[in-house]
Amino acid sequence: MKSEQSDLEPRGELTLRVPASHAATNVFGDVYGGWVSSQAVLAAEMRAGGETAGRVATVSIGGMEFMSPVLVGTILSFYTEIVEAGNSSIRMKVEVWGRCPDGRALRKVTETECVQVAINDDGHIRSYE
Repeated sequence: MKSEQSDLEPRGELTLRVPASHAATNVFGDVYGGWVSSQAVLAAEMRAGGETAGRVATVSIGGMEFMSPVLVGTILSFYTEIVEAGNSSIRMKVEVWGRCPDGRALRKVTETECVQVAINDDGHIRSYE
């Protein structure tokens, strides 16, 4: 893990807030990265769906490095920021921030970039502009 970065502020639009629960733990009882990653993709899809006024599909997910641990009970906040928008796709940065159950300062957990493509009801790429 990288060192904790508590001196930074979240960037982007708060899109999703969710508590880390026991259901999201690995065999050691720690919240696992795959769950955090799936929530980041969900946040990106929610934002892209709103921007495109319809259905979207995720076509790319960037790598993630975890900077801070996530404990059960941590409230995770997902901030999204549009990096690039085309006729049918949106590249979005997602920052994940966590507030520990004891209420300590907000800490950056990880970040990634996702690309979503607008699709129609048949699953075909559509223009949204």
